[in-house]
Amino acid sequence: MAHDTEHRMTDSLICPITQEIFSVPVIADDGYTYEESAIVAWIQENHTSPMTRQPLSIESLRPNRVIKNLIEEFENSLHSADYRFKLDVDVRKERNAIFQVNTKSIFRAHWISRRSAPPTVLLKMNGIRAKREASFCVQLSRHPHIIRTYGVVEPTPQDTIMLLQEYAPEGSLHNLLDDVSRVPDELILIEMFSQIADAMTYLAYNRVTHGDLACRNILVFRFDKYNPENNLVKLTDFGLT
Repeated sequence: MAHDTEHRMTDSLICPITQEIFSVPVIADDGYTYEESAIVAWIQENHTSPMTRQPLSIESLRPNRVIKNLIEEFENSLHSADYRFKLDVDVRKERNAIFQVNTKSIFRAHWISRRSAPPTVLLKMNGIRAKREASFCVQLSRHPHIIRTYGVVEPTPQDTIMLLQEYAPEGSLHNLLDDVSRVPDELILIEMFSQIADAMTYLAYNRVTHGDLACRNILVFRFDKYNPENNLVKLTDFGLT
């Protein structure tokens, strides 16, 4: 029961259409909150609720100031903590890794001190390059197609670092392509690769070279096999060279 409550509270900051933290949250007549631009586009095309299928109108949308305030509190708390958090004080991690390869492991994580916060994972990195790569993750994570890093989690052993990052509900592109019965339409893949190309251009502009670009390092936040524009992917695991 407690886990279900926590799940609902963390999901409250995530738009059900975009699967991203709200920027301009609005509430519709179906009782759900959406990102304004996303629900306007949805209503213009479908004229119904994406959640309940009841008729919706753009005119009925109204600002959700409660959610807006929660988001501002969350962002301010990250800044005031200097993007540093303590394990088992601010955040806890699950025991078993959901992904593990070479010097990196990913664990599901849960906020302790911030109940109204987005779903997260902990990325644990080992090796001499870990801290350097971590610094780039934090600095460059505000691009729309680069995984967002909320901060560093302490304490960690020497030559090890843990990063708190946003959770990708659809997993990696590698796993998605393995799971689907047929390869997605060419237009879907073009949209995904265009988003990653935009992220790579941003890294190059900041003089960062991604040394391990592969489908396993592309995370999927939205997958729609029919509408290319409804897909959202983000780049992760810089693999610096």
